[in-house]
Amino acid sequence: MRNRKMIPFEIIEKAVAGEPEAVDAVLRHYTGRIKYLSTYHGNINDDIQDRLKAQLIKAVLQFRFDR
Repeated sequence: MRNRKMIPFEIIEKAVAGEPEAVDAVLRHYTGRIKYLSTYHGNINDDIQDRLKAQLIKAVLQFRFDR
């Protein structure tokens, strides 16, 4: 049975290769979590949200499958 909450492996492969559409798909997948983590006293902190997005992109582009 396929888990709908997971990003398809093909998208991850393309994102790691740097394909912009795939990186955007990963960001869209984690948008809710990023908003949740950047919320403070009921308000979304845009600086934290931008930093989390940048860290996610950096982690995706540095990921290696051969470990």
